[in-house]
This record gives sequence, structure tokens and C-alpha cells, in this order.
Amino acid sequence: MTIPTTPSADPDALARAATVDGFKTAFRDHPAGVALISASTDRGDVGLTASSVASVAVDPPMLSFSVTRATGSAGGLLSAGTVVVHLLADHHLEVAKAFAKTGEPRFTPEQHWERLATGEPYLPSARAALRCRIVQTVPAGSSMLVIAEVLEVVPPGTDAPALVYQNRNFHRLESDPLG
Repeated sequence: MTIPTTPSADPDALARAATVDGFKTAFRDHPAGVALISASTDRGDVGLTASSVASVAVDPPMLSFSVTRATGSAGGLLSAGTVVVHLLADHHLEVAKAFAKTGEPRFTPEQHWERLATGEPYLPSARAALRCRIVQTVPAGSSMLVIAEVLEVVPPGTDAPALVYQNRNFHRLESDPLG
């Protein structure tokens, strides 16, 4: 009788897999502000929901965000000269969900989009809107890190609580300071 044996797993591969799983878990629990990034391209308006927006520098003002692929809406953003980064409020839940899923209706009249004088799609009810010029893209693993210079800060449309993303769900960020 032969006893089946299981091939020994590659310890380096197991360690990498454990690190990836731990990384996902750590950031799944870490809350992040929700933004919607939009642009106008030769093929039409594009946009996506992002939780990776971060401030990079003040002089000149710069921010960053990442996209997971260079196709679809992300590819459109990467090909656009300028983008608008909208920092979303809690009442933007449905628009955030629509722009997070492929094939959902976008830029509809019910979402109340307008255009900036420069032509980009603009959500006037956002907590803030930052018109930016992409200055650099950096391949980073399976994603692309985008660094953009802020050209204009459009006055905020609302001071409603911020929309945040944590543990695969959207939440309202209440404004009760701790200290």
C-alpha cells in the first residue's frame, strides 16, 4: 500500500501569502476617506471611487491616489490631462457605490453633475473639489500611483459629515473630536 504524500509547500511563497493576507486585513480595518475622481476624455467622461487619496505636498499643493489597472475608467483618468478629485460627504453614498462598480450608471442627471469652466465633470455638492494636473505616474506592484498637482480648489458645496470606507463598508464620519 502506498501512502500519498503532499508536496512540501515553498516556505517563501507561504510567507508572501501570509504577508499579503495580513496587509489586506490591516488596511481593511483602517478607515479611509472616500473620494470620486472624474475627468473628461476624448471618449467621454470617466470616473471612479477611490479611498487612496492622500495629501503629498503643500508647496506646490500635490496629492496622490492609486488605480489598480490602466484600463476602463482608470485608463481614462490616466490619459486625461486633468482630473477633479471630489471629497465626498455622507449623502454621496449612492454615487460612491455607482462609481465603484463597473457598468453602473454614471454622470446621470439624478447625481447632479455640472461642468467646470475648463470642461471637467464636477459634483458641486462635494465637501471639496480639487482640479488637478497629473504630473507623474509610478508603477507600484499591480497598481499605478498617480501624483497630481492641485491647480484649483473649488469652494466646498457642503459641510456634511465625510464619507469613509472601512471593512468593506461605507460609513459616516461624525465630527465629535476626541481631544
